[in-house]
Amino acid sequence: MSLKIHNTLTRRLEPFAPLEPGHVRMYVCGMTVYDLCHLGHARAMLAFDVVQRWLKASGYRVTYVRNVTDIDDKIIARALKNGETIQSLTDRMIDALHQDADALGIERPTHEPRATEYVPEMLGIIRRLEGKGLAYRSDNGDVNYAVRKFPGYGKLSGKSLDELRAGERVAVNDGKQDPLDFVLWKAAKADEPSEAKWDSDYGPGRPGWHIECSAMSCQMLGESFDIHGGGADLQFPHHENEIAQSEGATGQPLARFWMHNGFVRVDNEKMSKSLGNFFTIREVLQKYDAETVRFFVVRTHYRSALNYSDAHLDDARAALKRLYTALGNGQQWLASHAKPAVPVPLAELDRADGLVQLFIDAMNDDFNTPEAMGQLFTLASDINVLVQGLQQASVDPVWAGAASASLAHKAQALLSLGAVLGLLQQDPVAYLQGGGAAQGLDEAAIKAQIEARAAAKKAKNFAEADRIRQALLEQGVVLKDGPGGTTWERA
Repeated sequence: MSLKIHNTLTRRLEPFAPLEPGHVRMYVCGMTVYDLCHLGHARAMLAFDVVQRWLKASGYRVTYVRNVTDIDDKIIARALKNGETIQSLTDRMIDALHQDADALGIERPTHEPRATEYVPEMLGIIRRLEGKGLAYRSDNGDVNYAVRKFPGYGKLSGKSLDELRAGERVAVNDGKQDPLDFVLWKAAKADEPSEAKWDSDYGPGRPGWHIECSAMSCQMLGESFDIHGGGADLQFPHHENEIAQSEGATGQPLARFWMHNGFVRVDNEKMSKSLGNFFTIREVLQKYDAETVRFFVVRTHYRSALNYSDAHLDDARAALKRLYTALGNGQQWLASHAKPAVPVPLAELDRADGLVQLFIDAMNDDFNTPEAMGQLFTLASDINVLVQGLQQASVDPVWAGAASASLAHKAQALLSLGAVLGLLQQDPVAYLQGGGAAQGLDEAAIKAQIEARAAAKKAKNFAEADRIRQALLEQGVVLKDGPGGTTWERA
């Protein structure tokens, strides 16, 4: 079975083949970095981490671009509130994003462009749109997109123009000719910091939210590419507006496949900062180990809603322990009688018993991780049965030989297929001894180290202060220096 992907644009499951044979180009909308990432952000990053891993495991070369929005109304407001520069805030939040993603085993994208690095490219697209009559200058200095002049508007969301409403992140402006129109270039305000303004043919200002992705995806992947992804909340208006901008400027289809991951829900509401019902990744990692959190997210199909609760995470931890227990049993027997299994590339796995092929078929069916994980548990069950049989005092030598070979194959398959999902890469004994709990220094030890660092800084021993900061970071503790002193949080 070859890979099929559910395409939001066509609302169908379609066979996938990249525009360039052997090379997949994928763009995913990233984070707006004014605060720490919450579990909803983790869900999006993990969904496309699995996509990237599976494409690579299937033999494709993948160019994966995930942008960072580092200029935005919320960013400006937060920086002013904190009394820091925009770049100081965004640099700090990007570092935190990387720490959180690394903790969850999320592979870095090939490229991670920042919006502020591509303002000239954004202005270039705006000029092209204006030249084609798709953009206009308003009296207040903004430049807006004329939605009703783009014939294909609404094809991603499947709604008519009359059903849609303006949903841009920036405030609605009086200068719009139509309520559906959205801002491409936002005129600077007198009270905004200078670092939030760029010179342009339209006067000083900054880009609207939507235009950044059109500019970065086109610049890094070409005018047309294979996959565009993001959360379901981005389908409208953000992705709809991206299509209008990009295709209006180039005349070419932006992306052949559009993928959208489902929400994380708490009490049947979408988890979001605006609703105040969110949990940061760091808060969750204080209660559960990172692999349990990854398992919890990945075992739900990426397009389905993910219901968050401690009970669901407790269940995920228990299920992951069952996999590690079986793997540990198999590896222990193999270590004493042959040699332990090691992970190998997907193409090298023995598919004789059919379980590997069932896993492959599940992943090729729109990245069906729940079905794929079912094969991991079948492998784990088979390993336990084989180990139990091999440990019997009177074992037929012929059966034992075949069982030992089967055990080696199944342990290798469990390791290798787990790796495709970013799971089961720890030593089973160490993981089970840890109990699957969040690990780290206790609060008293952290405070003692902070006091030692403060003393080193007072003595102008900055090398020692930096050493303490780095040592704490390596143990999962992030320090934050501010006007009121040093605070900390777990990575």
